[in-house]
Amino acid sequence: MSNTSPDKRRKMETALNQLKQYTVVVADTGDFNAIEEYKPQDATTNPSLILAAAKMPAYQALVDQAIKYGISKGGSEEEQIANTMDKLFVSFGLEILKKVPGRVSTEVDARLSFHKEEMVAKALKLIALYEEAGISKERVLIKLSSTWEGIQAGKELEEKHGIHCNMTLLFSFAQAVACAEANVTLISPFVGRILDWHKENTDRKSYEPHEDPGVISVTKIYNYYKKFGYSTVVMGASFRNTGEVKALAGCDLLTISPSLLAELSKDHSAVPQALNASKAKACDLEKIHLDEKSFRWEHNEDRMAVEKLSDGIRKFAADAIKLETMIKEKMLNAKNGQ
Repeated sequence: MSNTSPDKRRKMETALNQLKQYTVVVADTGDFNAIEEYKPQDATTNPSLILAAAKMPAYQALVDQAIKYGISKGGSEEEQIANTMDKLFVSFGLEILKKVPGRVSTEVDARLSFHKEEMVAKALKLIALYEEAGISKERVLIKLSSTWEGIQAGKELEEKHGIHCNMTLLFSFAQAVACAEANVTLISPFVGRILDWHKENTDRKSYEPHEDPGVISVTKIYNYYKKFGYSTVVMGASFRNTGEVKALAGCDLLTISPSLLAELSKDHSAVPQALNASKAKACDLEKIHLDEKSFRWEHNEDRMAVEKLSDGIRKFAADAIKLETMIKEKMLNAKNGQ
């Protein structure tokens, strides 16, 4: 192997391995068997991914265990379901942490997206469940919707409690600026959902990776953060194709679904570094500051971001309700000894 030319060696390397040289690769799934295969550093989950995984026969023991826990905590049916949901999210997180060396992202219920105090309380509860299981908060990222209230909840969790946050459902530059000013650990701008919106709302139906509006949005955010020295890192999320992933090689982190990880692991084309911090310092972006009023106005000016944020919250909330319905039914069966 040592006699192989660098060019030939590169050709032998998969796109996934090349990507890992510039970027921390994160698996975007609740299916921890898929995680094992692609050796990501971290993993992210959300209510939709947990719902999909909870339906798989392989994970029924985790669901049953969470229900048993929820019932044992007592209280009203509503409280038992809430405790079961929290336990289930953390149980999936614990299994994922056996497979990844880094961190897992666990999401706060999207139905709390406009209530700062309730988001903080839920985050503290999730972290307490991880700590009861012997997992330090350093290995967990709490995912919060990037509403104004969510961003302020992230700020409080980071400052007062040392809890690291992953701001999700991020579509606008205003959201990204507010997150950086709140000093949260990480943001997850959604690449593919931005592309979806442009395909649905304009005459254009296809884009080369470098013209992809989601790629352009994340590139601008990355350059802004690096130019002005923010500590918040950028994790591109919600990819529709490997072209988008490769066009963001060099981004701090990228969270990728198992199907796209599989494609990248079979792809042997060159993946040059697209983003880097030193190039970002030379970009012509100007620093801005956003208080609540200016945040709400700037975000509101971006129709795509307004629509995709509210749509994302509704979808995650709908999947959380489906998961609760499934749990309620199983809980009833467990209580009836079925």
